[in-house]
Amino acid sequence: MAKRVAIVGAGVSGLASIKCCLEEGLEPTCFERTSDIGGVWRYTEYVEEGRASTYKSMISNTCKEMSAFTDFPFPEDFPVFLPHAKFLEYLHLYTKHFNLWKYIQFQTTVISIKKLPDFSTSGQWDVITETNGKQNSDVFDAVMVCIGFVTEPLLPLKSYPGIDKFNGEYFHSRDYKTPDVFAGKKVLVVGMGNSGVEIAVEATRTAKKVMISSNKGARVMSRMFDNGYPWEMAFLTRFLYLVRNFLPAHVTGWVIIPRVNQWFNHANYGVVQKDRSVMRDIVLNEEFPGYIASGKVSIRPGVKEFKENSVVFKGSQEAEEVDVVVFATGYKASFPFIDESIIKVENKHASLYKYIFPPQLEKPTLAVIGVLRPFGPVMPLVETQARWVTRIFNGLCKLPPVNTMLEEVHEKKINKSNWFGFNFDEVQKIDWLFYMDQLASLIGIKPSVPALLLSDPKLAIKIFFGPCSPYQYRLVGPGKWDGARNAIMSQWEWTLKPMRTQAVEDQSSSFGYLLKALSLFAVFVGILYGFSLF
Repeated sequence: MAKRVAIVGAGVSGLASIKCCLEEGLEPTCFERTSDIGGVWRYTEYVEEGRASTYKSMISNTCKEMSAFTDFPFPEDFPVFLPHAKFLEYLHLYTKHFNLWKYIQFQTTVISIKKLPDFSTSGQWDVITETNGKQNSDVFDAVMVCIGFVTEPLLPLKSYPGIDKFNGEYFHSRDYKTPDVFAGKKVLVVGMGNSGVEIAVEATRTAKKVMISSNKGARVMSRMFDNGYPWEMAFLTRFLYLVRNFLPAHVTGWVIIPRVNQWFNHANYGVVQKDRSVMRDIVLNEEFPGYIASGKVSIRPGVKEFKENSVVFKGSQEAEEVDVVVFATGYKASFPFIDESIIKVENKHASLYKYIFPPQLEKPTLAVIGVLRPFGPVMPLVETQARWVTRIFNGLCKLPPVNTMLEEVHEKKINKSNWFGFNFDEVQKIDWLFYMDQLASLIGIKPSVPALLLSDPKLAIKIFFGPCSPYQYRLVGPGKWDGARNAIMSQWEWTLKPMRTQAVEDQSSSFGYLLKALSLFAVFVGILYGFSLF
């Protein structure tokens, strides 16, 4: 009989996990506590307990060609960056196309997941769920936890002296829906990540005054990079990855900073990242610099203390009036239905091998999908996690010895600096391409540039110099997709199509294209030896 797999959550990770289970001959049952799929992409006007929440105006930070599942491109007429409604529509199309609906039990909450008494030999789990007030217990051979990391808000109120005496309103960014709540008020947003900046910009539409406070600063970019192309299609390439990892870490940071400053000088706008040796989240917002320049948003240092109707910032003795405070202070990993002896959360993250497996389980039959923060698109990454996990469940891939896994988990936990490439400020943040290729190698789906250079040189050039789009991981190996090559060759056309709503004559110089081609050829010759890394 096929192994039965319980999947918790029908968001992006859960849907990918259902499909991967089916591809590997496993029998999935997905438990979703709400009435629809989508997770964070399903907008509601109220906050639902135990699930991700989003605000009304949210759009994706990664473009459709880089965010797609590896064998299911977005419709060509979908916008480059997607409002939550369009993203949810795509997930509905995906679910229908691969016939996943029948494997999902809606309005069903997972209460607990426990080992069976004979777990050391069977690896099985007792999964207790509740539907319409009635609990049910069932046995599964494996479990995939797909609840993401934006369900449990981090609200460190003890770090803000005087907040207990503050008479105004305060809440976590998870509770924000529309700027109506700020009408006529003086607003402070604490935290300069993507959510904090987005909320500060939106607050200006109704608020009397808007301030944003940060201890760490930020790197701010537009979603549209050189020539208006999506930022990650320009940045996430195998060529640039190779260059980054040949440069010392501190040099990598100093190469990136002038590039980010090309749009606007961060120092002039008061948003300089304090520690330039690490990669924090890139803040993607087209309006933020203009709102600072026009005085609609004021930048402030970290909060020193709150008073009854005001706030005092670090380095200042003067209090500034404030009516509403939004804490955009992030999230922490949380697994309330699993005992801490199985998954232990420390310092906001769980100690998991490859961010997936509890390393000390007697049997590798429980996996966590999507609890990490990649410097790149999430959807193809969680799908690749699910592809590897399901092959471990059915015995086609193996985990290393426990000591090896524990050693890697410990290395990540101390988060020590690398000599080359990126250094990240938090354990759960990763280099997207490095991690994708790691998992792809374990599955046998990583494309070989040298091999393609001999068999299909045009495709090899696209793969090495062009965007590392998800379709690359369907060219070879298990789950190979016949449409992968065409998707890679068509990705720029599909990206630009929804913006070309009228015919405009191309004024690009053919001489410019020639110079670019010659430059790429020179670089290509100079780094041929680097192909051995791929």
